[in-house]
Amino acid sequence: MSELAALQAVRDEIDRIDRELVRAINQRAQCALEVARIKRESGLAGDLYRGEREAQVLRGVREMNPGPLSDDEVVRLVREIMSSCLALEQPISVAYFGPAGTYTHTAARKHFGGAAALLPLKTIEEVLRAVGTLAADFGVVPIENSYEGSVNQTLDSLRDSRLQVCGEVVLEVHHQLLTTLTELAAVRRIYAHPQALAQCRRWLDTYCPLAERVPATSNAEGAHRAASEPAAAAIAGEMAASIYQLPILARNIEDDPANTTRFLVLGRVQIPPSGADLTSLLFVAPNRAGALHDILQAFAQAQISMTRIESRPLRQGPWEYVFFVDIEGHQSEPAVAAALAQVAERSSQLRILGSYPRAAL
Repeated sequence: MSELAALQAVRDEIDRIDRELVRAINQRAQCALEVARIKRESGLAGDLYRGEREAQVLRGVREMNPGPLSDDEVVRLVREIMSSCLALEQPISVAYFGPAGTYTHTAARKHFGGAAALLPLKTIEEVLRAVGTLAADFGVVPIENSYEGSVNQTLDSLRDSRLQVCGEVVLEVHHQLLTTLTELAAVRRIYAHPQALAQCRRWLDTYCPLAERVPATSNAEGAHRAASEPAAAAIAGEMAASIYQLPILARNIEDDPANTTRFLVLGRVQIPPSGADLTSLLFVAPNRAGALHDILQAFAQAQISMTRIESRPLRQGPWEYVFFVDIEGHQSEPAVAAALAQVAERSSQLRILGSYPRAAL
């Protein structure tokens, strides 16, 4: 067989596979419509989005992926199919800490797919208010960064909210230098959120030592400003580069290549167990010696791993604190439920913020 004939044979096979893909995707979409019909007739119309079910499906996709596509890429493709199918049943509205082009925007898109209606809001408090007042089905907000630590505005907002944490998104943060300029030496001003400037400090010291570093309210806002100034650049992600039509002059300029941000998905309903879950909670420890140790001992005795602990001022008196904790497991699991009951007895206040599927790293 000649090389041209061999090439044509492969192309014919691709065409056949594409036809089968289109058929299979639409068959899946038809199943999604049938699920919606059954739920409506069963009085479960408001229960169309099931975070635990999607987490189970995507974990299964990772496990069955034979390559050569990476697990992350296959999950991304399947997530988009799931998003489009869900939109046939009921469009999902998602508020996020904006503006468009931020890493929170990217996280919301990663979790809910391109078919979700994404609503950028100016503050974290506005995101929670939108979900609480039914203006959005879900909200996405940043909770912690591996380089800069916790996002205190989110912690304080969670303390005052009755929303449920129903998901998490873990996003590798890669900063790009965006500008219409073609040489680093021509950059006179760099816009970015203060955290992004801090995360790229060593790179900026080396390659743009004379450029003025101008704090912006968000990296997206910095990209918007840089797009209209001839000698300016911005530090932002690839989504911002696309939205504001700014070329990427230098890629992945963050000082820490493992720079990662974690986001929370907030909703109004509790998520059933998925098989690999986390539970977030807050508690107030009595003001006595050993109180915090006694509370945390409940998890140690039950051999429940605590993945995170943070404290914030209680704002009800000086030197009193509320503790935010993440533990492995779902609140409905017997061992977790028993440990939480002990925490309730030993603390002066306990509130379970939610149990939700753990994101794949």
